[in-house]
Amino acid sequence: MSIQDIIEGKKQWRAHVARVKALPPDYQIVYKEMQKYLFKVGPASLSDGSLLPGIVDFFEEGVAAGKGVLELIGTDVAAFCDDLIKDSPTYADAYQESIGGGPGAARK
Repeated sequence: MSIQDIIEGKKQWRAHVARVKALPPDYQIVYKEMQKYLFKVGPASLSDGSLLPGIVDFFEEGVAAGKGVLELIGTDVAAFCDDLIKDSPTYADAYQESIGGGPGAARK
């Protein structure tokens, strides 16, 4: 990774944060809770840079349609996030496979 890549990544992140800050307060609160949850769960797709901006796109569409954030995602933020990443391997899955366990090996 070059210095230019790091600089470009920071520019993209700042633009992303500015989009989040432009959302209504209730959307911002839910977005931050989703972000914390996704960082904790660790879907591997988070690192490709499309999941969080996709959530902001979805939220911006909801705002434009005049909907409240809970109308879009429901009252269970974790369940909504789990549904978003249900088909994405997590870092825990990748680690389990790297040590030869594969998904669900601990349950056998």
